[in-house]
Amino acid sequence: MDHPLQPLERNLAALHAEWGDAVPALPVFVVGAASGAGAAGGAAAQSAAEQMSDAGLVRVTDALSRLRREADALLTRVAAEVARRSAPEFGAEGLARSQGFHNPVRLIAASTGASRSEAARLIAVGAATAERQSFGGERVQSRHPHVASALGSASISVEAAAAIASMLDRVAVRSDPDLADVAEAALVQLASQASLDLLMRGVREAEARLDADGVEPREEQLRAERSLTMREDGNGTVHLHARLDPESAAPLKAAIDALVSDALRRREAGDGGPGEGGPVLADDRTIPQIQADALAAIARHTLGCEQTATPLAKTSVVVRLNLETLLEGIGHASIDGIDQPISASTARRMAADAELIPAVFGGESLPLDLGRAGRLFSRAQRLALGERDGGCASCGQNIGYVEAHHIDWWERDAGPTDLANGVMLCSFCHHSVHREGWGIRVDRGEVWFLPPPHVDPERAPRLGGRARFELRRAVAAA
Repeated sequence: MDHPLQPLERNLAALHAEWGDAVPALPVFVVGAASGAGAAGGAAAQSAAEQMSDAGLVRVTDALSRLRREADALLTRVAAEVARRSAPEFGAEGLARSQGFHNPVRLIAASTGASRSEAARLIAVGAATAERQSFGGERVQSRHPHVASALGSASISVEAAAAIASMLDRVAVRSDPDLADVAEAALVQLASQASLDLLMRGVREAEARLDADGVEPREEQLRAERSLTMREDGNGTVHLHARLDPESAAPLKAAIDALVSDALRRREAGDGGPGEGGPVLADDRTIPQIQADALAAIARHTLGCEQTATPLAKTSVVVRLNLETLLEGIGHASIDGIDQPISASTARRMAADAELIPAVFGGESLPLDLGRAGRLFSRAQRLALGERDGGCASCGQNIGYVEAHHIDWWERDAGPTDLANGVMLCSFCHHSVHREGWGIRVDRGEVWFLPPPHVDPERAPRLGGRARFELRRAVAAA
């Protein structure tokens, strides 16, 4: 059996090797470094990093990240043991109090220099992934074995482990144990491959599937916590802070996204410079500034404008739900651009408020395959692609900031304007796919990305689209 520190030592050795390969074999002289070992060490690290090649810098980043995950995993074990020895039944003899701290959270926070919430998360993850002891004194596996294994192998972060474990604990009483185990394994796999933001979409979707009866109570709690506060500071700046439930946020977010997307499209059209088909004056606003201007424009329109602005006239709040959910009121639904699932009753109410016109994707009255008859994807096609991809099929960017693109190019490859040849991509991923030579294929309603040889010599396909975070395969297997 390995010593607990051996994985950490192996990762440290790997970091040494990657660092040595990335830095040229030349003496490094730091001129004018601040006094003190810490300052000198920081200056040396900065100097070395500046000399690394791009590929070397990426490898060092990966090695450092793995070392950090390994250290964090060990810290969760230690934090959980600190909490165990500081249990209330120990009274003043408990570890935390004997060290002068009110509770173990404060002790860990002081030791790590982190916030109390981060310290509490370390303790919670350590407890959730620790082996337990049976009444007979035997050790049994942790409550969440898949999370524990991935955390121990440093393949997921503490934040990811906390998100998965806390969700599983919330639904434990009401969910099917076998399905929960399958969902846990699928979420761990997603966490090892995707960002924390994308994982959270998967966690919310899994929670709605595992605990269908809990969607509406959670929704009611979110609605009860809604608020909007406004205050003016000493400089005259007005601060708005809003907490909105999904139903309340949906129309506001859709309207702001429409105006922001319109501004970005006009900016992109003007990349050739003034007089080249774009605006005369360059738009150098940041995204937050455009969003602020969009909110103000919506308010001005509401106060006096008699004609809807063009981008808003084309804006819809899209609620996606199964036919059974619509008819029977059982299950959950989603709102485009908002990750939190909504209950069937809310979806039906929103559908009624929006005077929903039923449409069957792929029906004879709604052609979704246009062949070469039209270059641009139709609104119906974009809705269908949005259902399949859930936003940018590559990075998961919000669906309000993506466009439908041809997989086989319209001009170069004579690609048709069909669903099987369409994919939703944000601007960055669209340009990256073409620049780096990624392949894309659609197979039975799933989008797969084929990396170029310089990224993966084996060119192993990578699953994209909504199928990643909806865990469809895991649910089907269960």
